[in-house]
Amino acid sequence: MDSAILVSILLSIVSASTPLLLAATGELVTERSGLLNLGVEGMMLVGSVVGFAVTYSTGSALLGVVAAALGGAAMALVFSFLTLTLLANQVATGLALTIFGIGLAAMMGAGFVGHPVPKLPGLHIPGLSELPVVGPLLFGQDALVYFSFLALFGTTWFLFHTHGGLVLRAVGDSHDAAHAIGYPVIRIRYAAALFGGAMSGLAGAYLSLSYTPMWAEDMTAGRGWIALALVVFATWRPGRLLLGAYLFGGITILQFHVQTLGIGVPAQLVSMLPYLATIVVLCIISTDRGRIRLNAPACLGRPFHAAG
Repeated sequence: MDSAILVSILLSIVSASTPLLLAATGELVTERSGLLNLGVEGMMLVGSVVGFAVTYSTGSALLGVVAAALGGAAMALVFSFLTLTLLANQVATGLALTIFGIGLAAMMGAGFVGHPVPKLPGLHIPGLSELPVVGPLLFGQDALVYFSFLALFGTTWFLFHTHGGLVLRAVGDSHDAAHAIGYPVIRIRYAAALFGGAMSGLAGAYLSLSYTPMWAEDMTAGRGWIALALVVFATWRPGRLLLGAYLFGGITILQFHVQTLGIGVPAQLVSMLPYLATIVVLCIISTDRGRIRLNAPACLGRPFHAAG
């Protein structure tokens, strides 16, 4: 294979995988605290349109990225208030958050359709960026790509090498025991949910500011649901998210190359590949119930009653 084609494919995989990695990292922390937020798709869309709108209006990509994180966190705050303070059902509230986010993003972005913005600038190091293959892959990405790796490694370190991470995991595994020894379960879950929302907002910002630097309605195209599946695929272990995100990112890119190669497969079937792969992987994982019980937070999705 020609090196230029190889680099193009690899760069496409990185671009397709980055929003999945960002959103899944945030959702993993949320679920590790025992809170199940199925509204990732809605938070990504709101982050995407807010980030694009601020960037388009101010000309500052940095402000756009920050605004996207705040937009996703604001959506997560709504979810947290409903489920942690008002004790609404987490599954129903998460689904409602996605539906609400889809509608809100469409309304907010109606005036921005078809207006492009400059793509997020990539890192350029003279000499290194010109190296064959590894140059553009390692030294030519934008800030959100590098941040996705830093966030994943930082999350791994936090969860398994700090006291705060131990407390968060304890809250997810036994919120009653954590409360009994004095830990603020509700505040910890609020913080985890806000982090997850901010990461989903950044994932959305990557789509509208880098992957396709323009706003289009429903541009997440189900990536939020794939990010949710990735957390289960990784069995709630952050180290496995990287493999899962790039595996699904590669499958997403595969659909485009299958079409360009002229292989006689219906385009509709090819476009279904990422979602078919998600279903197949979840079916395979669900057969190993022992591993799921071993790794899943024991209190995931369960409401916490302080009086109990």
